[in-house]
Amino acid sequence: MSRSLDSLFARQLATYASYHRDHRNRATHFIGIPAIVFSILVPLALANVGGVSAALLVAIAAVLGWIALDRVIGFAMLAMMAPMLLIAEWVAGFGSATAWTVFAIFFAGGWAFQLVGHVWEGRRPALADNLFQAFIGPMFIMAEVLMALGLKQDLKASIDGPSPAR
Repeated sequence: MSRSLDSLFARQLATYASYHRDHRNRATHFIGIPAIVFSILVPLALANVGGVSAALLVAIAAVLGWIALDRVIGFAMLAMMAPMLLIAEWVAGFGSATAWTVFAIFFAGGWAFQLVGHVWEGRRPALADNLFQAFIGPMFIMAEVLMALGLKQDLKASIDGPSPAR
């Protein structure tokens, strides 16, 4: 990864983390973010662009962007996006009524989790101040998973920030 992208990613991840200090808020995001990402893929799977699903095109663009910011997290995101994409395509196969119903349930449900978490946090979502944070959110969750598995420890300090004084 280039130095400037590395720096950009670390700054963006630290910014995102600053909006998500409460452990309950972080926990709600583990449900809310994947639900929202999945929900967006479902109606996109209904549309074809040159014989290719719009969901596939968007998923590829997102994964390439995530890989550009951080290879390890980006490839982990690919592993998460692939089943979501397959399930979205499968749901879309049942027709637009089913796809839009699934979209509404997952989108509204995902945002409900997010907003409850931010009530606990006492702070509005990061994307309210910077829309790019919507792109960073899924990477933040993946970084948390990878760190829990003992990987990406180099990012831990920038995500956790300084320890509060006791």
